[in-house]
Amino acid sequence: MVNTKPYVIGIDMGGTNTVFGIVDARGVVLTSDSIKTRKHNNIEDYIDELYTECMRLIRSIDAEGKIYGIGVGAPNANYFTGMIEDGVNLPWPTPIPFAQLLSEKFGIPVAITNDANAAAIGEMTYGAARGLKDFIMITLGTGVGSGIVINGQLVYGHDGFAGELGHVIVKRNNGRLCGCGRAGCLETYCSATGVARSAREFLEVRSEPSTLRDLPIDAITSKDVYDAAMAGDKMAKDIFEYTGTILGEALADFTAFSSPEAFVIFGGLAKSGELLMRPIRTAMEKNMLSIYKGKVKVLLSELKEADAAVLGASALGWEAKAPAVQQVAPSTAAPAAPQA
Repeated sequence: MVNTKPYVIGIDMGGTNTVFGIVDARGVVLTSDSIKTRKHNNIEDYIDELYTECMRLIRSIDAEGKIYGIGVGAPNANYFTGMIEDGVNLPWPTPIPFAQLLSEKFGIPVAITNDANAAAIGEMTYGAARGLKDFIMITLGTGVGSGIVINGQLVYGHDGFAGELGHVIVKRNNGRLCGCGRAGCLETYCSATGVARSAREFLEVRSEPSTLRDLPIDAITSKDVYDAAMAGDKMAKDIFEYTGTILGEALADFTAFSSPEAFVIFGGLAKSGELLMRPIRTAMEKNMLSIYKGKVKVLLSELKEADAAVLGASALGWEAKAPAVQQVAPSTAAPAAPQA
């Protein structure tokens, strides 16, 4: 049967912003927008706003009745069940039957996966990971996420939750408290919020001058640290060195279990460029098991920050079946949009 509905919706739900777009079968984002994830106190109001804004985009391109399905990338989303479970960076109680709620609201099928998994699918299809069968996507945003691809397949694990590398513990003693309830997780050091936490710690324990001291300490953001570093501030540069070193050491450990050809770094913090990438590469090679030395690339995402996750999520939209919550054992292969 020929599909007469030529579009899907891709939704990337982050801890701070939710980006969504209308995507055609060629993988072109025709129109997109965003809303604040934390704006509403309950999930129903959030879905109402998401529906309103998506419908506005749909009408703007005369696509009413032409949407095949919806694909969603969200924190701790389970591809098997359609649930968001233990969403530590979200403002609502979990678990949330998100695929079901969204499908009921829009009246079309919905498929959902972890936001970093969606970004990995987008990168593999349209970005720096094109042609790679073994790579790990690392997303650096409000938290740290990961999507692991082995032999061209996205790894979900037996329960749908494989790939939580942001919650690998990197500081076993006196590590920072994480939103997941444990201490010392990679996320608490190498996310955008982790960089801000490092800045506050550096300001408290070090005495040298820094332009960061001119800012209210509790309001410092990773962008403030970036701006100071680019202006030559030594403390700010040291914060990036500290962050990149921790992440590079972690990447050396991650290499040992899947031997990826590359790590692809994605997200707002990746915009820091060589401030972050140089210490990542240096620390990774320094700590790499000898059989892997010189073999693993560290690449920056080639896609616009929003597009990788939206495109990856939209690819799930072509695979969505109704009702989404009745999916029991879907293929673990990364889905792809149909040929136009």
